[in-house]
Amino acid sequence: MGSLYLVRHGQASFGEADYDALSPRGQEQSQVLGQMLAGSGLRFDRILQGGMKRHTETARLCLAQMSDTSPPETAAWLNEFDHQAVMRGLHPDFADPAKVQIFLQSQPEPTKAFHKEFEKAMQRWMHGAHDADYPESYAQFKQRCRQGVQNLLRSCAAESNVLLFTSGGPIACLMQLALDLSDVMMLRLNGAIVNASVSRLPFKADLLFVSYFNDHAHFGKTPSPLLTFR
Repeated sequence: MGSLYLVRHGQASFGEADYDALSPRGQEQSQVLGQMLAGSGLRFDRILQGGMKRHTETARLCLAQMSDTSPPETAAWLNEFDHQAVMRGLHPDFADPAKVQIFLQSQPEPTKAFHKEFEKAMQRWMHGAHDADYPESYAQFKQRCRQGVQNLLRSCAAESNVLLFTSGGPIACLMQLALDLSDVMMLRLNGAIVNASVSRLPFKADLLFVSYFNDHAHFGKTPSPLLTFR
């Protein structure tokens, strides 16, 4: 059997002008991940990355810690859904960054409040009754991820190890596919995925299996607080 190793990107820059860039902590997470993979003895036949900055930066910093790796291929199907469009579906005024800041500044716990609103926005997007409000519906997102992985599996040798740098949404979507989970469980998985964690999905032909999910034990050996979810 072959295996897909799914890496969630390092922590992005929440609240900054360029959210898509890795934060300093996200950079460190990516380097620690690379050190773990370098010492694991794993060798990867192919490496894929999404096209977002947080994917390519995570891949670059991680792979710099490893030897004998091929250059990553960029695959758009690994891109995250548009979280800003999802949020605007619930709060159209959030199209103005200043309104987002006003909302955050009015909350005693800004990050917690934002994530509560984001979960409500996700539920609205996933419901399917408002698809016209979004550039990519939830159904289209799932189809993109599923078609992308099916095309990948068809192009891989039977015992290939493939390393993929992506986001929580595609990882949760592929877990849903492998385990035949409900959309509710997919949303729960998405919220649990740690930055720069690794999930392993063995495959045989076009069938996906689950070996492990959301492994982040490599952060338990570091002195700094590297465990983050956003």
